Amino acid sequence: MPSRILVTGGAGFIGSHTCERLVDLGHWVLCVDNFDELFYPRSVKARNLRNLHHHPHWSLLEADICDRNKMEDAFQKFQPEIIVHLAALAGVVPSLDRPQEYLRVNVEGTLVLLELARRYQASHFVFASSSSVYGERDKAPFSEEDPTSQPLSPYGATKKMGEVLAFTYHHLYGLPVTCLRIFTVYGPRQRPDLAIHKFARCLLKDQPLPLYGDGSSQRDYTFITDLVDALVAAAEQPMGFEIINVGSGRPITLMDMVQTLETLLGKKGKLEFLPMPPSDPTLTHADISKAQRLLGYRPQVPFEEGVRQFVHWLLDEIKKGYPL
Repeated sequence: MPSRILVTGGAGFIGSHTCERLVDLGHWVLCVDNFDELFYPRSVKARNLRNLHHHPHWSLLEADICDRNKMEDAFQKFQPEIIVHLAALAGVVPSLDRPQEYLRVNVEGTLVLLELARRYQASHFVFASSSSVYGERDKAPFSEEDPTSQPLSPYGATKKMGEVLAFTYHHLYGLPVTCLRIFTVYGPRQRPDLAIHKFARCLLKDQPLPLYGDGSSQRDYTFITDLVDALVAAAEQPMGFEIINVGSGRPITLMDMVQTLETLLGKKGKLEFLPMPPSDPTLTHADISKAQRLLGYRPQVPFEEGVRQFVHWLLDEIKKGYPL
């Protein structure tokens, strides 16, 4: 049964893929995005949306999620049944320089949406949380039952606050909420500031690759289509209140990631080793058994194949004029 779904951050990397999948499934989608240029130019987000502009089930509202009046107007006119809340100021290291801005967007903005979802009686709220809530952990893989009271960055702290607010709204008002703790996402349209995309550009321009630490840190990489599978499954089945990890369950070292890019691009990088920021954990590793059980989640794309798809997309986009 088609639903009316409001997707915040819908012009971004994850959001644009999610909107495409939802309209392909027959849902009506309102994409909300403020086209913030903190991480990359507006033109990049415009490119992300080029497959959606003429779709009859998709519409776009340019607005800040913290603007209560605009968001209320959106809820009043569109009457969403489901909210998929992806909008956020992202990034661990950048949050160190803008903690108040991260608090405003990631916490106040989430509160605006939860309150409107309650008042307009939405049937479900999906919140994009982050593996950053786990902080530095010795035990792996990370379970949803693990303590999350010591995030290492303002970004991680704001995502934890979002989860807490979501639980409060479920407890007080019965709003069904699913919080997905998302582990590092990559694939076509990945943000230019993220490691795989940034390193690929450095290799293509013969620039040094800035590596934090000694190359042994590990990340649980999630391919974009696997994440969208989980987001759609979560949106389509309210479950009360749940927190669910979404990753691959297979961490990759920083050096292995770099070597995969070098092989696929046929370039050898000049490595520049930098001190590990105190905001970055040495390991992320998702226990995905709960996602498998509740969402039927099964990651389909192995890491090397996912990077291959990203490289193919990047080279094709550069041919079409995407700035290198």
